[in-house]
Amino acid sequence: MKEKVQEVLEMIRPSLQADGGDVELVDVTEEGIVKLRLTGHCAGCPMSTMTLKNGIERILKQEIPEVKEVVQAD
Repeated sequence: MKEKVQEVLEMIRPSLQADGGDVELVDVTEEGIVKLRLTGHCAGCPMSTMTLKNGIERILKQEIPEVKEVVQAD
């Protein structure tokens, strides 16, 4: 499933990069939890939680039904 997640992130990445940010895949658990790290401008942005949950999580769940949740990696 990690490869599928990476493919979807590649589709999302240009939107994040257009705002000076990016996303890094940290891990995908067997339970369907995707751990991501937002970088660049996204890392310190007050809207990063909304980007993660309402944007990236929504798209990943839509494209990969096995994804249960997306969380910010430490």
